[in-house]
Amino acid sequence: MTIESTLKTGVARWFPGATGIDRLAQLSGGASQETWLFNVLHPSGDIAVILRRAPSGYGAAPGRAAGLEAEAVLMQQAYEAGVPSPRVRYVLRADDGLGSGFIMDRFEGETIPRKILRDAEFANARKVLASQLGRVVADIHALDKARLPKLRLMTVAGELDDLAAEYKSFDWPRPVFDLALHWLRDNAPAPSDVVTLVHGDFRHGNLIIGPEGVRAVLDWELAHFGDPMEDLGWICVNSWRFGEIDKPVGGFGSREDLFAAYEAASN
Repeated sequence: MTIESTLKTGVARWFPGATGIDRLAQLSGGASQETWLFNVLHPSGDIAVILRRAPSGYGAAPGRAAGLEAEAVLMQQAYEAGVPSPRVRYVLRADDGLGSGFIMDRFEGETIPRKILRDAEFANARKVLASQLGRVVADIHALDKARLPKLRLMTVAGELDDLAAEYKSFDWPRPVFDLALHWLRDNAPAPSDVVTLVHGDFRHGNLIIGPEGVRAVLDWELAHFGDPMEDLGWICVNSWRFGEIDKPVGGFGSREDLFAAYEAASN
């Protein structure tokens, strides 16, 4: 069966009263995961959704990724806590014939950094995004760990060990990487006294933005437990500024606004 016929067959079970689907299109593809959009046709109004799935026999890379089932639980927990995260409508089962994955609500908006940082449509959003994201990431870190799925615990020392092992596995010595690893070990922060849920990839591309600001946080597949400062640091990395180097937070804001909003929301 094609994915379209499988979805048409299953949608009435997943969305009681649904009569079919339309506008099915694959947004991106790869060796391990696929993303599809479609509309669920329903008498009470069509439902715009996204399917994220790993076809049977494939899956997220072990070790780093949480896995699609865990990602679905994280996103739903975030949604229920008021974090701007898509609502998860259905988690796939083996007998659905679609592999592993889930169906979630679809958000309209922009993810392309060049447009977010330069288009006039997002001028007002750029003024408030740093503060908005500070509050959002504080709410992510406040999620109750007892209700979350099993995730790996990441530490700075452990990450450096993993990076060093991966680098050495290539058997392709490069002095710049040796120097970088030595510098990182010499300057590593002390272990955090606070361990929370960490999104793990909180940056451009994983945020849906509208003219009013942030609409949704996507791609929770690298979520883990660890130092909450990781998320605050990652959005400030130079790679996510796209030329706007004087605005350390994603090329649109200041660290002061990000940190102040985070602290206010955490108290």
